[in-house]
Amino acid sequence: VQLVESGGGLVQPGGSLRLSCAASGFTFSSYSMGWFRQAPGEEREFVAAINWSGGNTHHADSVRGRFTLSRVNAKNTVYLQMNSLKPEDTAVYYCAARKEDVTTRSAWKEVVTTRSAYDYWGQGTQVTVSS
Repeated sequence: VQLVESGGGLVQPGGSLRLSCAASGFTFSSYSMGWFRQAPGEEREFVAAINWSGGNTHHADSVRGRFTLSRVNAKNTVYLQMNSLKPEDTAVYYCAARKEDVTTRSAWKEVVTTRSAYDYWGQGTQVTVSS
């Protein structure tokens, strides 16, 4: 199993980046995909998640309206489009995968925000927002 993030880098405040996460070694279309981030000295926190079909997404309040999650199952890839970036978005961004096993949206929203609910993790990509 591999999750490989890419697309990180240095960007000025107000700028945009698109992160990608390429998956292999498991049935991608059977998994929800999440993005988390961790700033120095901070806990790893939930950013956004998307269900197996792409029909449901959930975003943290801090990024809602600025970050957009999408996936292309045919390419085994999930994307995180990040717009209007702020210095406080600076962190290492990780993608993660969890087997789809809940049937209601409310239960899904609750479980995808939980780090321990995920089966696989990538190595992370650094995003730095600075002028």
